[in-house]
Parts: sequence; C-alpha cells; structure tokens
Amino acid sequence: MRRLFAGPTLILGVVAALTLSACGTGEPETGGTSATGGPEKAALTIGVVAVPDAAPIQIAVDKGFFKEEGLDVKISVETGGAAATPKLVAGQLDAMLGNYVALFLAQQAGAGKFKVVADSYQAAPDNFVIMTKGDNTSINTAADLAGKKIAVNTLNAIGTLAVTATAKVAGVTINENQYVPMPLPDMGAALETGTVDAIWVAEPFISANAKAGAKKVADSMAGPLENFPIAGWVMTDKFTTENPKTVAAFQRALAKAQNLAASDRKVVEEALPKYTKIDAATAAVIALGTYSTSLSEARLQRVADTLTEYKMIPAGFDVKALMAPTAAAQ
Repeated sequence: MRRLFAGPTLILGVVAALTLSACGTGEPETGGTSATGGPEKAALTIGVVAVPDAAPIQIAVDKGFFKEEGLDVKISVETGGAAATPKLVAGQLDAMLGNYVALFLAQQAGAGKFKVVADSYQAAPDNFVIMTKGDNTSINTAADLAGKKIAVNTLNAIGTLAVTATAKVAGVTINENQYVPMPLPDMGAALETGTVDAIWVAEPFISANAKAGAKKVADSMAGPLENFPIAGWVMTDKFTTENPKTVAAFQRALAKAQNLAASDRKVVEEALPKYTKIDAATAAVIALGTYSTSLSEARLQRVADTLTEYKMIPAGFDVKALMAPTAAAQ
C-alpha cells in the first residue's frame, strides 16, 4: 500500500490527526519547584475527545484523586487534534489523551516532542466498527470496501490504520484517496446522503447510527488489531522535564482512576455522561475497551511495528524515547 502519510503537508497532517478527549486553556509551561515543595504547577488543563477512552480523567476529578495530589485539573472537550495539539505544543494545554498512531507519526515528523506519561485504553470487540446504510446491499463485508468512500475522523490516525488492516485481511487494498475525514457526529448524515459509502466509528456513534438504521460491516479491531493499544495520556517533553513533581502527581492520581475504570464498569458508566453526549441508558450497554493499568513498552512497540508494516513510519522507531518515567521511579 502507498504510504498513508507523505508529501509536503506531513507535519500539518499529523498535527491534525492527534485525537483528544477534554481540555481547556492552560497556563504557559513554567518549571521550577513551588514554595511548598509540591507540584511545580498545580493548575492543569487536560485535553480530551468526548469518547469512552477518556473516562479515567473524569473519574480522577470526581473522586478527588487530583486534589489529593495538590492538583487542580480542568477538563475541556476539544473538537479534535487540529485544535488541541498546537495548544499542547505551545503550552496552553498541559496534557491530552492522544491516539498512539497519530502520536507516533507526529513524533516521527518532528511536529513536536512528546512523552506518554500513562497508558489509557486498548481495543475490545465491537468498540471501533465499520458501518454502512442498512439498505446498502453492495457492502456487506470488508471485502466489499474496494473503491468505496470511507469516513474516518482524521487521516493518518487509528481509523485509517484500522480500516486498512481490516480490508487487507479481506483481500482488499484501500487507496488513501478513499478516506474522507470528518467529525464523528457528522458521519451518520454523510452516510444517509451518500457523501460516503461507509463510516468508521466508535461509541457513542456506533449506537446512534445503529438506531438510525445503519448496519455493521466489520469489527475493525478484530484479527490483526485485536486488543490493539489505542490511546495514552500525553505531555510535551519540555513540560515533563521542567515539572517532574507535577508529572509524578498526575501519574499517581490517574493510576488510581485507571485501576477503578479497569475493575468497575459502573464507575465508567457514571463518568461518561459528564463529558460526552452518552446518556446513562446508553452508557450501561455500549461496548467498552480495556482501561490499561500500566505503561508497557511491549504494547507501544506493537503500535510501532504495525505502523512499520503498513509503511507509515520507518523501522527502528524509538518507543522508549516516548515513554516518561513512572511516578514510582521518580
């Protein structure tokens, strides 16, 4: 397959592809130890997209885990990476939830220097699927996607990789020109009007489109991408260097929330309506991924190896360079 990420718009493309959860306007990055010996920077703004991946940040706020660490965390839901990543690089945002595919591409392209401070989410069955209109008899399986227009939330990110890999298993090569980037909330209408033939969606949009009559074509996280690492909590290298106590406090608080999310679905269900448009009834039945409780080099290496396989990054990508020390090691 041709490189999914190439040409003079390389850096702009990867910046636009980074996917987030909630974030707001933060202070510029400033280092230095606080007078009390606590976090160097107590007020943090965290960027997220309104999807289940980001639930641990809401849980940590609700349970007071950040306050226990001397942090005042504000969540702001961003429209996507095009808006939020430049804020992170500029120091207006302190952290964000970023999908690993876009993050690795951004690092490789020199769009910024990033650190993954904690893992967050990995795929599970039926939480990232390909759908089409219910009455579309020409698309029934991934093998029918040849030549079709497919909506993804951003180019050169987890969506394009997932669809490409799913189609390949079915014997189909997806041309990069088949992908149509658009916000997840707009995909249902685009499907109905025929702007696109298929859509790649996550919850709550899987449930919403199913209710509107769309049908599932394929689970994009089965086969080669089964249990694939999706997203982690990201800061800039500059911020982690200048604010090690803040980073460690953030990691400790978030670790408690990640563990809760991993062990108690009800806690996730309670958090989702607070930062997404997922209501309580939908939260109780949607398919959720797995909330990670540790940052694993092996899992990140799997992402790098897959991107190399699909010629999206060269071999030898330095996964370790992206990993921040854990709080326990500081």
